[in-house]
Amino acid sequence: MTGSPAPAKSFNASVPGADDLVRLHLSESPYGASKAALRAAERELGRVNVYPDPERQELIRALAEHWDVSPDHIAVANGSDELVLATALTFGDRTRPGLVTDGTFPGYRTCLDLIGRGCTAVPLNGTALDADAFAARLPEHGIGYLCNPHNPSGAAHTRAELTALVDASGRSGVPLVFDEAYMEFAGPDVPQARELLDGDAPVVALRTFSKAYGLAALRIGYAVGRPALIAALRQTLRSLPFSVNRLAQAAALSALGDRDFLDGVRRTTAERRGWFTAELDRRGRAHLPSVTNFVAVAARDAGLAQDRLAADFGILVRNAGLFGFPGYLRTSLGTQEELVRFLDALDEIEKNP
Repeated sequence: MTGSPAPAKSFNASVPGADDLVRLHLSESPYGASKAALRAAERELGRVNVYPDPERQELIRALAEHWDVSPDHIAVANGSDELVLATALTFGDRTRPGLVTDGTFPGYRTCLDLIGRGCTAVPLNGTALDADAFAARLPEHGIGYLCNPHNPSGAAHTRAELTALVDASGRSGVPLVFDEAYMEFAGPDVPQARELLDGDAPVVALRTFSKAYGLAALRIGYAVGRPALIAALRQTLRSLPFSVNRLAQAAALSALGDRDFLDGVRRTTAERRGWFTAELDRRGRAHLPSVTNFVAVAARDAGLAQDRLAADFGILVRNAGLFGFPGYLRTSLGTQEELVRFLDALDEIEKNP
């Protein structure tokens, strides 16, 4: 498949009669999934009576080739959410709390609290990670979690920050998990954990097929890390041997091979992000820099705006104040029509509160 992907229709199947809702709240892809991936999933419908491969072997081999590593560097799970829980159950000294940052994806804290490890949060430096503070605190903890690119700000670590964090993990022996769910949208100059996995630091990167690949409903993600860490992680995942269903494995395998589709999503997302931030500037509306498929947009009262956008205009966005970024709405980069509709509605709400 070549060229830019076509937008998929936005809808909320869980709400009867809500087909016209504009879904900009979950960073879903407006481009759907690769046709090759959809065909692969459809073929597997004829075998739904047969359990999927519990070891995910074919997909692991393909991912290993994709990343130019051996298969023992890869673990596949039911979305990166399952991997967050599995890493919390598996890695590091479980008598010590985990380390996270304020203002980030809440799943890390939820999983650490759920299993009794608990966590400490390092304050952000404005809207940015304080990499030095995080690195200094890491040795006191059992595991660390960092979202890169960051959700909900959309920012990515610099190479110096990433190196300092990995070095801290290596010196202390404390495992460090980088959640790279949005890394496919970042440009080639944005550093990623994969570049620093060849050393001795106990570092793991998490990826997902939900975002750029458009397979959110099928729930499939994977981890890349040193073989000893991945072996322990796979052992934990075997407690739910069939959690990655047959359709998901087949679709992810085909999606991985459809480079043209992924390139189209990346290119179109970058173009849409450039247009959208320019439109925000034209309207005089502040926003945070982003390398992802979402942008944090300033709003006078983000909580009120979120609720009124949904109730009065059928537009779903996320109040970033719930993540620790008060005064911002996180919006996915949907279609240009959807984004204009969102901005016009937000302008109207703030003119007539």
